[in-house]
Order: sequence, then C-alpha cells, then structure tokens
Amino acid sequence: MSVGLTILLAYLIGSIPNGLIVGKYMCDVDIRQFGSKNIGATNAYRVLGPWPAFWVFLTDALKGVAGVMMGQWLDGSTIALLAGGIAAMAGHNWSIFLKFKGGRGVATGLGVIAVLVPKVTAIVFIVWALIVYTTRYVSLGSIVAAVLVPLSMWFFNESIEILVFGIVAALFVILRHKPNIERLLKGEELKIKAGGSSADSTKEK
Repeated sequence: MSVGLTILLAYLIGSIPNGLIVGKYMCDVDIRQFGSKNIGATNAYRVLGPWPAFWVFLTDALKGVAGVMMGQWLDGSTIALLAGGIAAMAGHNWSIFLKFKGGRGVATGLGVIAVLVPKVTAIVFIVWALIVYTTRYVSLGSIVAAVLVPLSMWFFNESIEILVFGIVAALFVILRHKPNIERLLKGEELKIKAGGSSADSTKEK
C-alpha cells in the first residue's frame, strides 16, 4: 500500500511542468511554442536564457529527489525508493498536467541518482559537462551520461536493485532522445545556444 502511494505521489510531483511555469512567470513565454518545444532545461536555456534555465534544471532535479524521499518517508524499503524515483521520472516525461507529454527526464533522473548513488552522479555529471562543453550538443551529453549510469553502478558493485533501476532510467532517457539521435546521425541536431531576447522577438511575430 505504501509503495503504491509512493508511486502515485511521486508521479504527481514529477508531473509538475516546471519549464512551463518558469517560462510563464519569469518571462511570460510558453516554451512549448519555441525552440524544440520541450519543457526541459535545455530548451529553456535556448529560449529563455541561462537564469530561467537554471531554475528549470534545479526544480526538475528536485522532483527526482522528492520522488526518492517520498519512498523513504512512506515505506523506507529500497524498492519504495527506486519506485519513487522511477515514478518521478515518468511524471516528468509523461505529465498528467500536459496530456501525458513532457521532457526528456535528464534533470529529474540526475536528482534521483544524486540521492541513491552520489559518487555515480558526480562521474556522470562531469562526463556530461565535458561532452556538452566540447561539442555543444546537450543531447549527445545526455545520451552518453545515461549509458554511463548503469555502467558506473556495475563498476561500483551496487546492489542488483540499484543496477536494474539504472538500466531502466537509462532506457527512459535514451528512448526519449530518439528524435535527437536521428538528428545527430543526420548532422541536423541543434547546438546549444543561450536565448532570451530572441524568444521575445519570436513571440511578437
């Protein structure tokens, strides 16, 4: 019963569309209308600029943290913690508030593993940052980081439950990046570039 309640509450928390909220209240912009039309931090950076994107990233990551902590508070078992984390990611990816549309799950997933396996989080984040810095492709960094999650968990001899979670979470992120993978293979993927004023001008047209 408590695990089921964890999943429900974590999913609802994960469903909160922070990108939409930040865009509306900080910039009066619906980021679903611009750029990639995604509600995640990458599109927020491209459309709204660095500061709003920071808040989108932070609040999306906190959804993952909250999902895991919900499992800790309501049940305390490893299964409940993992179920809460997966449910938060599912909510972010398929938000009930956005007709089951959403983001890619990267920031929320990072929040989950930050609680569960901090050392893996540090490695994954550094690799992600290096790839994004050198290539300017956030999607490429996210995909490589997702693959690295279960590999790092295996390297550090994490429990089978944690490893299975890592595989599932990686699949979540990779599958949500399928259009990005296709564009990367075709050489058509957009490189990251901060927006802000450009979003305002686009909005006026």
